[in-house]
Amino acid sequence: MAATKTLIVTRSRSLPAFAIKPLTASPQTLDALADILVETVAAGGSVHFMHPLALADARDFWAKAFAAAARGERIVLGAYDGETLISTVSLLLDTPPNQRHRAEIGKMMTHPRHRGRGAAAALLAEAERLAAANGRTLLNLDTAADDGASGLYEKAGYVFAGSIPDFAFRPRGGLTATKIYWKRIG
Repeated sequence: MAATKTLIVTRSRSLPAFAIKPLTASPQTLDALADILVETVAAGGSVHFMHPLALADARDFWAKAFAAAARGERIVLGAYDGETLISTVSLLLDTPPNQRHRAEIGKMMTHPRHRGRGAAAALLAEAERLAAANGRTLLNLDTAADDGASGLYEKAGYVFAGSIPDFAFRPRGGLTATKIYWKRIG
């Protein structure tokens, strides 16, 4: 797996800089990620969970994600504002033998209080860099059609491939479609 590094990203003079770096399973990081996941679901984010999401269940999800990272199956990145983890994305590298050229972007989340500051875009760019460094030439992802991050992905050059109706339940009930995107990299 390619080496990861800490990046310092400054979005503008009016906003503080934040650091983008790979995450490890420290108790503080697990707690911060669990909080981001719970708050994202509470705000309506369709990220595989239903509201209300128990903090213990969110923490358990991240513990399993870090176990997968330890096996080289994913890279979990975070964006920090000072000492506060405000956003995360995972680069999923565990693909079938005939798909080792691609990776998937998953669990893109920014704490609702910190949205609109560029952390997600910076995380996405770093995930793309790491994917290319790991020999991947194609990325794919999906996002909810209702209140998803289509604008972010399209601005970053991802190509809309199609939509699947009634793909998942929204966190507070009711079905939503999912939009599928892809991008060539490297």
